[in-house]
Amino acid sequence: MYPTPEPSTPQRTATGHGGGFCGRTRREFLWEAGGGFSSLALASLLGGDGFLASQAYAADGQTKWDNPLAAKSPTTPAKATSVIFLFMYGGPSHLDTFDYKPELFRLDGKTIKVKTFGRGGHRAESRVVGPKWPFKRYGQCGKLVSDLFPHLGQCVDDIAFIHSMYAESPIHGSAMLMMNSGRLVSGFPSLGSWVNYGLGSVNDNLPGYVVMLDPTGGPISGAKNWSSGFMPASYQGTTFRSEGAPVLDVAPPAGRTTAIQRRLLDAIGETNRAHQLSRIDNSELAARIASYELAFQMQTTAPEACDFKQETAATQALYGIGRPETDNFGRRCLLARRLVERGVRFIQIYAGGSHGDHNWDAHGDLVANHNLHAGRTDQPIAGLIRDLKQRGLLESTLIVWGGEFGRQPTAEYAEGTGRDHNAFGFTMWMAGGGVRGGTQVGETDELGSAAVTNRFHVKNLHATVLHQMGLDPNALSYFYGGLNQKLVGVETVAPIQQVLG
Repeated sequence: MYPTPEPSTPQRTATGHGGGFCGRTRREFLWEAGGGFSSLALASLLGGDGFLASQAYAADGQTKWDNPLAAKSPTTPAKATSVIFLFMYGGPSHLDTFDYKPELFRLDGKTIKVKTFGRGGHRAESRVVGPKWPFKRYGQCGKLVSDLFPHLGQCVDDIAFIHSMYAESPIHGSAMLMMNSGRLVSGFPSLGSWVNYGLGSVNDNLPGYVVMLDPTGGPISGAKNWSSGFMPASYQGTTFRSEGAPVLDVAPPAGRTTAIQRRLLDAIGETNRAHQLSRIDNSELAARIASYELAFQMQTTAPEACDFKQETAATQALYGIGRPETDNFGRRCLLARRLVERGVRFIQIYAGGSHGDHNWDAHGDLVANHNLHAGRTDQPIAGLIRDLKQRGLLESTLIVWGGEFGRQPTAEYAEGTGRDHNAFGFTMWMAGGGVRGGTQVGETDELGSAAVTNRFHVKNLHATVLHQMGLDPNALSYFYGGLNQKLVGVETVAPIQQVLG
């Protein structure tokens, strides 16, 4: 189903549950054959060879535990060290943003025979909705971009556009889970969790995976979109706020000094370590204990990361901070840059939340909806690209932009400009992180209703992200449920080679 490379020799990836091997080991077989009931007898044996995620080792007479977020080396040559995923929740219209279709202008308002499929099922004919914004050429590459994104248009020479993305589901909940975890159902680790599992964190004082939500609320399915699934909780996303306390309830109680807090944490740690001695196979317990130490470190580092007083007025203006329509998203983009500087591996920013026109889900008034959301995000995203570039960080930071799907070329209702969901063909783009800017790959048909050339599944996008981060997408695995689970699934999945530098 997906474009595939030549088969490669299985290799060991970052140590995790099962040691990260692509093949089964004798001990995995014994564990599986025993149905897990032999875990107590096998615990020390399995813990010694890395099969258990929470392996113990002796040092200074104490039993200590591996830090699941300890930094690990890439397994393949890496182009990027961090990812910023700009998630346009609700499904922006590729036809009105970056995928220029001149035929739609000519057919605007006409009812034609065209097969479409959305929430309302299959249709044989529908009324065409032409693009509502003119397109202009930008950059040396001459990329056509609509007037919704005049600021981003000036950055096209740093951007690689993928116009032939497709997925299985036209429903928000399952489509978001697919875009975030590679599965249509919940319970699987998200992309950010896989990155942190494979590479760990280079900063002991901040989470390796940060999520920033829209002020209108979280997306449908909520925390399932940044869950660590069957992996230890250490790999799940941590929600940050760009104003006020970055993490709720992380500040110590009034009057408690750092010294007292440290003594209290050490005392709790001694009790927790004693509790762990007979539970070395409990990765959730180890992750929770480790979270106490991380929370303590974050009490000073997280507020500092969110302190924009260190940023010049010119830098803040670059992101649109201070302008009512761009201030909030601009703050989150600037915070993302500051987190990248501090070694955070994966940052996801949601543009749009809740339901209806609070996100990009333009079923009614397309013009009002997209003017609102593009107006909020265009300048901050362009500012992020420019700021990273001028600081020498763009080449090591991979930016991903897109929603859970695109929109139909036809009207959803008898009247109005609203478009229904379209998972058969839509646009995503990437910038930085070794991606070849000023390029575009793939096409949808003349109406933009489905991808027709160089079709790339969401899994190919995931494979590209892992590849650029120095992880083999077809080797990175986590043993669970008797299988070596992978983000890209059981098939061999290739990165999108046409956009790689």
